[in-house]
Amino acid sequence: MAALLGCIADDFTGGTDLAGMLVKGGMRTIQTIGVPDSAAPTDVDAIVVALKSRTTPAADAVRESLAALRWLQAAGCRQFYFKYCSTFDSTPAGNIGPVAEALMAALGTDFTIACPAFPANGRTIYKGVLFVGDELLSESGMRKHPLTPMTDSSLVRVLQAQVRHPVGLADHGAVSKGSAALAGRFAELKAQGKRFAVVDAIDNEDLMQIGRACADMPLVTAGSGVALGLPANFIDAGLMKPCDASTAFEVPKGLRAVVSGSCSQATQAQVAAMKARNPAFRVDALDVSQGRKVVEEALAWADVHLADGPVLVYATDSPEHVAAVQRELGTERAAELVERTLSEIAHGLVERGVSQLIVAGGETSGAVVKRLGVAGLRIGPEIDPGVPWTLSVSSREGDRPVALALKSGNFGSTDFFLKAWEYLPR
Repeated sequence: MAALLGCIADDFTGGTDLAGMLVKGGMRTIQTIGVPDSAAPTDVDAIVVALKSRTTPAADAVRESLAALRWLQAAGCRQFYFKYCSTFDSTPAGNIGPVAEALMAALGTDFTIACPAFPANGRTIYKGVLFVGDELLSESGMRKHPLTPMTDSSLVRVLQAQVRHPVGLADHGAVSKGSAALAGRFAELKAQGKRFAVVDAIDNEDLMQIGRACADMPLVTAGSGVALGLPANFIDAGLMKPCDASTAFEVPKGLRAVVSGSCSQATQAQVAAMKARNPAFRVDALDVSQGRKVVEEALAWADVHLADGPVLVYATDSPEHVAAVQRELGTERAAELVERTLSEIAHGLVERGVSQLIVAGGETSGAVVKRLGVAGLRIGPEIDPGVPWTLSVSSREGDRPVALALKSGNFGSTDFFLKAWEYLPR
């Protein structure tokens, strides 16, 4: 039987986050790393194609997303989902708006929603304004993001700057009246010529109602939260039966490590907590740029410490240090050096017997899974909201599976790196 829901995620941790939400709703879900060369599996209800398109040039992001859509259409999917970050990470040039409009055109639809809300992690929307915890998006740590600084909290304004067609608002008044009233609000906005509706959400019940109201929508664009409400639509239509889709995979035995590239406030706290208790090795882009053999040094250090328990390799640093490095090397070169270095270290760690690996940061996760030759992920138990353990499916014969937790930089409790191992199936 063909998959029902086809999803396109703009980074790898976001794809894992979305897949975990669908699993919670009872959908058998698999995540692919990039657009596969092979045919889609037939024993799943949802497929998430994870791209690395959040910060690429908008034209490249559109091209890759359309390729993913064509593959998902060939897989027989009935509805499609474009997943972006719960902090709406983007620039005035995109990539959320351009990708969404391209997908709409390809699907022949003229209306969709935009809702990055994820209340379980403090991302709520009210009157079209995005909050991170108790702070406006523009006053949160995202205002200093090295690649996609978010300085405007109005999602209507942010999205309108990226798209050619009008953006409207479905505020909490409509959401709180239930899915039928919300669908009516969508119809009103469409009649007014709006192509997008930014939708308020302040709790999980709102997400459930939004998901219900999107039952007949060919394309949904959102963070992972709205996915909570979609599986019920397929169940109610008799298209699937809910199942315990969290893969009871056999945990590969071996060593443990954390590789962290994110510089978000949440990850900084997680790195500090782990450094206080476990061996840690710091990677600096300036050292790499000056020719220092950082990969070799890190792996030699790991040879000494791996047997003692989880080790931490990190490039996580303060916004001030990141800004200084970017001034000296340029933003793109600094990011490329860190991602390449951390991915090579991760590969070396796996070669040394690491089979349970946490990676922090969307860009870092993308670089690591590509270096490891990961073709797909089977979704397992959730550690914290939006972050499940997964089991790698390799694109190369003979590669042993690795348990991977791919963590978005902003997600997870302060003790995430310390407690994650307890959530692996036994």
